[in-house]
Amino acid sequence: MYFCLEHRLVIIREQPIELTVKEFEIFSLLILNPKRVFTYEMLMDLVWEEDYPYYSRKAVNNHVSNLRKKLKVAPDLPEYIKSVYGIGYKFEEK
Repeated sequence: MYFCLEHRLVIIREQPIELTVKEFEIFSLLILNPKRVFTYEMLMDLVWEEDYPYYSRKAVNNHVSNLRKKLKVAPDLPEYIKSVYGIGYKFEEK
């Protein structure tokens, strides 16, 4: 996997992955802090930077779900974004 924050670029197996702004921001937080767990509230604060009661865990879950689908370009690839039940998400390459 290739990740470039400056160019907002993610490439997996030579395939560029097109991400929305929110998907990229979530992914960059996770990948730049491997194994660190980000709660739903932290993700809403850091990615949306707005009054998050307007949003919900469902919004975060939807973005992460879409992100996971886009990153899974081959069946043998790991799930990079791991769920931490009831808390949030983290990035792991295994």
